[in-house]
Amino acid sequence: MRRTVGVGLLTALLSAGSPAFAQAPAAIPVAITVDAAKPMGELRPIWRFFGADEPNYATMKDGRKLLDHLGALKPKAVYFRTHNLLNTGDGTPALKWGSTNVYTEDADGRPVYNWTILDRLFDTYLAKGVRPYVQIGFMPQALSTHPEPYQHAWRPGFDYNLISGGWGYPPKDYDKWSELAYQWVRHCVERYGQAEVETWYFEVWNEPNGPAYWKGTPQEFQKLHDYAVAGVRRALPTAKVGGPDVAGSGGQFMEDFLTHISDGTNYATGQKGTPTDFLAFHAKGSPRFVDGHIQMGIATQLAGIDKGFSMIAARPALKAKPIVIGESDPEGCAACQGPSFSYRNGTVYSSYTAASFARKHDLAAKRGVTLDGALTWAFEFEDQPYFAGFRQLSSNGLDLAVVNVFRMFSLMGPERVEATSSGQIPLDEIIAKGVRGRPDVGALASLGADRLAVMVWNYHDDDVPGPAADVQLVLKNLPRAFAGAKLVQYRVDEDHGNVYGAWRRMGSPMAPTKAQYDALEAASGLTTIDTAPPSRAKDGLTLTFQLPRQGVSLLVLEKPGSRP
Repeated sequence: MRRTVGVGLLTALLSAGSPAFAQAPAAIPVAITVDAAKPMGELRPIWRFFGADEPNYATMKDGRKLLDHLGALKPKAVYFRTHNLLNTGDGTPALKWGSTNVYTEDADGRPVYNWTILDRLFDTYLAKGVRPYVQIGFMPQALSTHPEPYQHAWRPGFDYNLISGGWGYPPKDYDKWSELAYQWVRHCVERYGQAEVETWYFEVWNEPNGPAYWKGTPQEFQKLHDYAVAGVRRALPTAKVGGPDVAGSGGQFMEDFLTHISDGTNYATGQKGTPTDFLAFHAKGSPRFVDGHIQMGIATQLAGIDKGFSMIAARPALKAKPIVIGESDPEGCAACQGPSFSYRNGTVYSSYTAASFARKHDLAAKRGVTLDGALTWAFEFEDQPYFAGFRQLSSNGLDLAVVNVFRMFSLMGPERVEATSSGQIPLDEIIAKGVRGRPDVGALASLGADRLAVMVWNYHDDDVPGPAADVQLVLKNLPRAFAGAKLVQYRVDEDHGNVYGAWRRMGSPMAPTKAQYDALEAASGLTTIDTAPPSRAKDGLTLTFQLPRQGVSLLVLEKPGSRP
């Protein structure tokens, strides 16, 4: 009897937890059709925006390396936003902190400007093909109405609102605040040239509708915004200005801000309204740890984006303004750590990114707004343990799987074409319910002068094993110039383009040797997989492939003689 129980228990354990004994679920058949003769408008490269709390990491060894990789995605079209650019301090980085010491005052209260650290940051961006998305903030200590305590002592695990400090208060002198913005932009024009600075985005502060970042009233923020914009435009009348980069869609705070910039009295000029070239809000998902695994909350993020779009679309004077989702992420705190954030290192993050970015395009089309960018609030954390669980794009100089999805996006063309998938969850359903039942096996397709590109993902909110998708992809109505085209399939899954998977297979070394590091670096790039040649039919090509759970493929049909 004891033996029978032991065998039964052993069988149960093996079938539940051992890949060698577990029976893989049957693959799900999915039919995808791409019609190259059905254009759907411009496929804007909304993915090309990134950002981080910690500005000073950008000039450190791994920060420079990552900026180089980001700039290579689309040189001089990638933008980087960061907090803390005007903070007082010596430039020593810390979690959710940074400083430049750009503004101090002498004994008589006269401003003293020091551009050394700021120049080093922007010089580094531009040398790597990255341009600034300039956040005018936070408050220098000498200007703050509550200068002490100034720098926070926040750590992962602490209450998020403990990041507050003297940097989050209104200025004691709004004219000096405006003059700081003026002097900064004038200096940038002198250093980098008017034509360059005209391509940048300028916005004021971060999430002023929440208690962590802004210690003034909504009206004081409107005043802060107006005075900063006036300073920017005085230095460069053609500067691209906007905001307000609120948390979420912004609620009543955002409604009041939109009314102010369109119809209110400008605090700095006394005129009606405030110059506005773009609008910005944030949207975050809501993962949680349930039943021993991560369950993502893509519905929360998509619903927030839809709300933000609808608020702007409801105002005729503002509906045509380009929109940047100034932070667009699966959740809210890049520097936080814990079980509910463990998805970040691997393919859950990368497949979520593919599925969510495709829906951002759909939501913009639904609301009739222009989505200029969706900014991924993730960068890197210098000299931390390997794969420490931060929301980041690389760990110790090794690009995570999500970066390879951005590399896929960079290979897509400028025009979107129709792609339908029998496995794709409808837009309204995914906003309402997320991906909690059947997986979301969807497609996004583009056409360019030299290639047709199709991104396919197999995403699920729950980070548990699940069935692969048996995909049959039909490419219809291809241009004649694609006769004899070459097919290439790029892949991100557990075994491809996923350095975290490679590190675990290596035994998760805490301090990889040089040889191990080189192997991990090779595993961190975007790779191709063998793909059976497509079969030809009267109206196009048909090909089949299997896509694992949380996998992403980019299939590129390249005209003869073209290069990725």
